[in-house]
Amino acid sequence: MPSDPSRLDPATLRALLARVATGDAGAFRALYDSTSPKLFGFALRILHRRELAEDVLQESFAAVWHSARDYRPHLSAPMTWMATIVRNKAFDALRAADHAIEIDGNDFEAAVLRALEDPGATPIEALQISRDAQALAACMSELDSVHRQVVGMAFFHDLSHSELAQQLALPIGTVKTWIRRSLERLRTCLGKQESA
Repeated sequence: MPSDPSRLDPATLRALLARVATGDAGAFRALYDSTSPKLFGFALRILHRRELAEDVLQESFAAVWHSARDYRPHLSAPMTWMATIVRNKAFDALRAADHAIEIDGNDFEAAVLRALEDPGATPIEALQISRDAQALAACMSELDSVHRQVVGMAFFHDLSHSELAQQLALPIGTVKTWIRRSLERLRTCLGKQESA
């Protein structure tokens, strides 16, 4: 379906932003529908990873919702203003990924095995724990490195969402989303290994 060029008309977008500034959820939906494909493409060009671009787009529209009243039409066009928000969020995500401590798959597997060791386990229980740990380590290695890091820090270093967000310089919503998505992937992966 061809896109409607009038949807990105600056006058239309300015009117929508003015309504968003008053808390108009319908205007926000219309603004999102009109601009999100273009802004998502912009985020994707910076980040080169669909999942990160989706997170950045979500954070950017949350910022648009909360700061629409600060938009000054005489300073920039609506798309320029929103693209600047997306760009800044994307660069923040890149910086966080660059400063992420990479968790090596082999080291991670050994750490999982050590973490799950039970000194009181019988030899059969120890063997089962070892198999479970190896399955978990294999599934963890399939996650993106930044998601593997967040899950590892949350569960093996017992950090809260807010501590993770602070340490990684990410919005707490992003941390929660990454953990939720990662746990869903781990659950699916472990389920496949059990049924194999």
